[in-house]
Parts: sequence; structure tokens; C-alpha cells
Amino acid sequence: MAYALSFKDFFSPTKTLLLLGVVLYVFLVPIFNIANPQLLMVKWASPAARTEPHISSSGENKIPTNLSHIAFGLLGSVKTWPHRRGYLEAWWRPNKTRGYVYLDQAPTPNLLPWPQTAPPYRIVDNLSEIFRDVKPRHALMPRMVHGILELFREEHDDMRWIVMGDDDSIFFVDNIVDVLGGLDHTKYYYLGWHSESVISNFWFSFDQAFGGGGIVLSYPLAKALAADMDGCLIRYAQSSSADLITMTCIADIGVNLTPHKGIHQVDLHGDFSGYLSAHPKVHLMTFHHFDAMDPIFPSMDRMQATRHLMKAADADQSRLLQQTICYQRPTNWSFSIAWGYSAQIYEKIHPRSYLQMPIETFRPWAKGPKPPFYMFNTRLPSSDPCEAPHMFFLESVYKSVAGDQIVTTYLRARPRDMPPCSSAGNHSADSISSIKVFSPAVKRIEIDRSECCDILGVDDNKAEVKFRECKLGEIIA
Repeated sequence: MAYALSFKDFFSPTKTLLLLGVVLYVFLVPIFNIANPQLLMVKWASPAARTEPHISSSGENKIPTNLSHIAFGLLGSVKTWPHRRGYLEAWWRPNKTRGYVYLDQAPTPNLLPWPQTAPPYRIVDNLSEIFRDVKPRHALMPRMVHGILELFREEHDDMRWIVMGDDDSIFFVDNIVDVLGGLDHTKYYYLGWHSESVISNFWFSFDQAFGGGGIVLSYPLAKALAADMDGCLIRYAQSSSADLITMTCIADIGVNLTPHKGIHQVDLHGDFSGYLSAHPKVHLMTFHHFDAMDPIFPSMDRMQATRHLMKAADADQSRLLQQTICYQRPTNWSFSIAWGYSAQIYEKIHPRSYLQMPIETFRPWAKGPKPPFYMFNTRLPSSDPCEAPHMFFLESVYKSVAGDQIVTTYLRARPRDMPPCSSAGNHSADSISSIKVFSPAVKRIEIDRSECCDILGVDDNKAEVKFRECKLGEIIA
């Protein structure tokens, strides 16, 4: 049957729109001289086109992050310099580390000539012009925040990260390089960690980096913060804390804290050994408040103890304080070793989860009205011989003759003065005076899992332990 096409069918709505589109294309392209008709369409910029990396995408940006890419800003004063100088000299590497210690005024003649073994000094800027109309609540706080701009101003060439801290902080630069090398320095990063004491975080913020422990900023973030520094300080002039001002200004840029458990504010008092002997399984980056705690090694003053810890750090920072646990089955002993610091023997087989809890040898920075006092689990010191450890501390560290192992030796700190653990067979460890540990002379960049260890031997007065990588599926129990 023949079908006749009507006028109405020919000019249906769909066909009419199609015809109009063809007409517009034919007439508009020549009029606007559009060489590429696709330009008439909206095209969103790709994420890569909207970023602003500070280094070109040529060869330079592909170079792995090293110590020369990191600048350190240490806040100090002429008053504190004489007795805190040793902390900075313990970790500073002349002609390798870059940065400055920022003083409140010019050093007095008795402090000159300035030592070559310490960071060079700078005098902080006069901020009176910024606060001509708005007075800060505490004059010291803006000065500390402004140090970020002062460091960035001098150390922005070929710089990927800045690290801010105090003059009583210890930095472990090899670990800092390894941690930051795993991050993209062209992105916005604000690294740090909160206080160990609940009350300190309650007073200020649970979401800020505490500056004494260290504030780490990537280049783009440091650049943005420096550009807005005057406005930032004026907006938050009434804040009571430099760290809180820093966090608040960074939040205004749209960046939040990236936490890292290896950055330590150390808002604690007293004997810090309980915490150090059960350090979190993460690379140690910084320690603050060395002036406020007891010396971390027995029979040493603070400076001696600091230098002693750095001997182990110089040998292998990647393992420093990493807790390794293994068992001596014939005697039912548990060995817990915080590499480069301490070793413990328990006269009972304890699960790893138990031994990972620090013994509460310390006190909080400021005590709240009721628990919890700490931001981590603890266990109280015990008079039970099955729970109280025999304590040993680092005596020496050296590389083996073959060069494939690092040997650390830990000596007994004091007699335990307790009977043996009866529930585990009365196998006393009182006679053990030293523990020797053999670890591979290979840096551990990835620490998603702890190392394992084997007891090589135990005799009347010493024990020997060897570290190794855990086997696939191995259970530490």
C-alpha cells in the first residue's frame, strides 16, 4: 500500500529542531569565523590544569625528596639558647641541613661567635606595623606564627617542605626525609600530631598540630599561608595559642591536619621510659620538651641522654624505638625490645597487644578533673612479678665486622627486687645483666608490619636476640 507524506508529517517537532540546527551551523560558523566548532561547547578544565606546582614537570620534579629540599625553622630566644643549644646541635648537620633558629633579639657578646655546629640565627621581624590598629592577645603568639613567613622568605628556592619547631625539640632528619618522600610535595599538606595529654587538646584543639613537636607544611601550603600572613594574624589576633592560629589560618585555605604519630609534642612529665619502650609502629620524626622530662637514660643528664640516643639514630633511624617482641618458650619469658633505646624481659608469655601498651611511668602535662588523662592506652606499673619487667637500657651500638648487621647492647638498669613469677614456672631472669641484639644493616622504609626476632641463646648472665623480617602469615604469640 502506498504511503503519502503529508505537510504535517514533514514538519514534525523533531524534524523541525533538526532543520534549525543545520541552518544555525551553516550561518553562524562563517559569521564568527570559528575554526573549531567544538569551541562553542563548554569544556571544564582538567584537575591537572587547575593546579599550580612550584616545580616544572621537567626532570627536577622527578628527583626523590632529600634533605636539601627541607627547611627547618626553630623558634628560640637569647635567654634559652645557652642551655638548649645542645639539643639543636645533637641533630643539626652543618652544611647539609638548611634553616635557622629565630631569636627574639640579637645575641649578646657572650654568645658570639655563633657556633658552626648549630643552625645559623636570624632575628625575628618587628610586627608592630601589622598590629598598629589591632592588638594581639599575647604578643609572643603572632611572632611564632610569623616565623613561617620569615623562613619561607629566605628558603623557598628548590624547597619542597618546611618544618617548624622549638629550640628544645629533637628532629630525626633521615626519617623526616623518608616520610615526606612518600608524599606529593606539590599538594597541600599540613602534618603534625596532637598532644599526648587529653586536657591540652581540650584547651586548644584536637585537630591542630602542636608546634613544639613540629609543624610540617608542603611548599604550596607554605606559599599560600605566607601570602595571607598579615591578614591571618589580624583576623585571629585574640587567639591564645600560636598553634591554634596556625591551624585556623590553614583551615581558611581549605586544608586540614594530616596526622602522623611519629611527631611528638611530649606533653608529659617525669619518667618517659614507659612510653619510649612501647613507641607506636611508625617512623620517629620529632620529640619536644626534652627540658621538661627526666633524662631518658639512667645516670645521665639530659644532654648526655640526648647524645646517647642520637648514637643509635645515626646508626639506623628507621628502626629507632620500633618495638619488636619474641618469646623464650623454655623459660616462658617475653622479650620486648625498643630498638636503640631499651629492652625488657617479662617472666611470663604476654600477648603483643599487652606489651604494646606503655607502662605509665610518666604524668600528664596538666591533669584534668578525671580520667582519661592520655590520648593512648596505658597500663599501670605493677608489683606482680609476672607483670613487672626487668629493665635494660642501651649501652652501645656498632656495625658488625662483615657490615651486614648492627649490634646493640642493653645493660640492666637496676635489680628488680621481686620473687620469680610462680605461675610461669619460677624461671627468674635476675641473673641476666645484658641483652645483645643483632639487626640487619638495611633501612626499613616500609613498616606496615613489625619485625620478628629469635632468641639465639640465654646463659647465666646474658641473652642474644636476632631481628629478621616476619615470615608470611607468621603469628607473634
